[in-house]
Amino acid sequence: MEEQGSPVVEGSFPGGDRSAGPSLPPTGLAGTSTVAELLDSAPTSRFHMRAVFMSGMGFFTDAYDLFIIGTALVLIKGEWHLSSPEVSLVGSATLLAAFFGALVFGRIADLLGRKRVYAIVAAVMIVGALSSALATGIVWLVASRFVLGFGIGGDYPVSAVLMSEYSNRDDRGRLVGLVFSMQALGLVVGPVVGLTLVASGMSHDIAWRIMLALGAVPAAAVVYMRTKMPESPRFEAKVKGDEARAAAQLALFSDGVIEEGSAAGPPRRPADVVPYGLRQFLSDRRMLLTLLGTAGTWFLLDYAYYGNTISTPLIMKDVAPHASLAAGLAWTLAIFVVFAVPGYVLAFSFMDRIGHRRLQVLGFAAMAVAFGVLALVPGITTTVVPFLIVYGISYLFTEFGPNTTTFVLPSEVYPVSVRTTGHGISAGVGKLGAFAGVFLFPVIQAAFGLRGSLAVAALAAVLGLCLTFVLPEPAGRSLEEVSGEDAYYAKAASGPGEADDVNVPRDGEGPLLEPGSGESLPVPAALTRVSRSA
Repeated sequence: MEEQGSPVVEGSFPGGDRSAGPSLPPTGLAGTSTVAELLDSAPTSRFHMRAVFMSGMGFFTDAYDLFIIGTALVLIKGEWHLSSPEVSLVGSATLLAAFFGALVFGRIADLLGRKRVYAIVAAVMIVGALSSALATGIVWLVASRFVLGFGIGGDYPVSAVLMSEYSNRDDRGRLVGLVFSMQALGLVVGPVVGLTLVASGMSHDIAWRIMLALGAVPAAAVVYMRTKMPESPRFEAKVKGDEARAAAQLALFSDGVIEEGSAAGPPRRPADVVPYGLRQFLSDRRMLLTLLGTAGTWFLLDYAYYGNTISTPLIMKDVAPHASLAAGLAWTLAIFVVFAVPGYVLAFSFMDRIGHRRLQVLGFAAMAVAFGVLALVPGITTTVVPFLIVYGISYLFTEFGPNTTTFVLPSEVYPVSVRTTGHGISAGVGKLGAFAGVFLFPVIQAAFGLRGSLAVAALAAVLGLCLTFVLPEPAGRSLEEVSGEDAYYAKAASGPGEADDVNVPRDGEGPLLEPGSGESLPVPAALTRVSRSA
């Protein structure tokens, strides 16, 4: 018979027979079952899907708002007689603002909590979308798109990290990838809305305003639900130091899949927790190298991806200059449905088996080949069907590759106390790449032709492939193991002062701390078991 209050995970026996279920990773917390360990072992259940929906609807809004402007600009340009620089400014203002939003809200979420930021960014997106639809001139429209982008930028790190911190170890890539795959709906719904409004025969001035206003609808739908979602259990336990509260909230949100113990220890005071802070993060060479990998690859991906995607209507006009507006929108929709959507599905279905870093390498390589073919083969950019096929293949491997993994990886490789900060910096730098792509793509296309702009995209993919190799492989490993945070907390707890560095294990390395090393943290027995009945 087990001792009263002793934490047990069904199917997991530290130091004993592990054949009955998945074993917990060696995190340096031998003999205890923390919130993080039980989250890693929990079966994928309804509460995971509820978190996916709440995070994913916000990301659907992000995608719709970011990409609908490409369709709307085709109409706005004719109505307002915009110059090429003005078109670039309107198209890229949201992306520039997303850089600042990701940095600001990413840091705030590490200081105040993920939940507090979650509803705020949705509200900001609602205001930005509605204001954009009411614009009477380019200054108003650019300012409104900037507000919208500030909210979108903040949604990136919070959506990814909150889902990552709720996920179990084996399905984390799939769950965070499902959140990101809501971008596919945004990509498809945008052209459908545009095609429907244009085909209806309504005024172009009314049509583009409806397109932009509809971006507020999904954000409004999730604001209330986000206020009811509990704080990230890992943040509550590790950063705020209240393991018992984290256990209670998690038990309620998980509908009993993870149950609260009857003998939970007293909550730890925040002063008892030695958080890995911003100063340590910015002076840790290992973390800075990781940041170079996550932010640099995201910058290079977004340069190629957003430059192409937002400019797709203009690209199709260059490929088929005599095609109607409706035909161009239909081709754009076909590319997204036939190539992009299956790419998202393949990504979240197989990334945990393939490996998150490995999938990113595969995707960048395929993108480089596809863009290279478009840039180097004469005549392909003036023949609709061959162009659509090769261009579509680039989309398939963008989604089944770095467009998904650059979102997932930063949510895994940083310690919990700086996780949204690291993701926010990465997303922000990525959106700088997107800004550069959207702003420069038309300029390069005008100066060197479509083939020249696609050659630059191929070069970006090659550089992204090379930079990916500085990152660790997180698939199948706990967040605490990948980020190295257990080593930091164990070192901080074993003596006075603060630990200096986080030792992030690379591929093939063993655990950071062996069970029974004597460096485990004093953690209260907050949870009793993971239910397998759900």
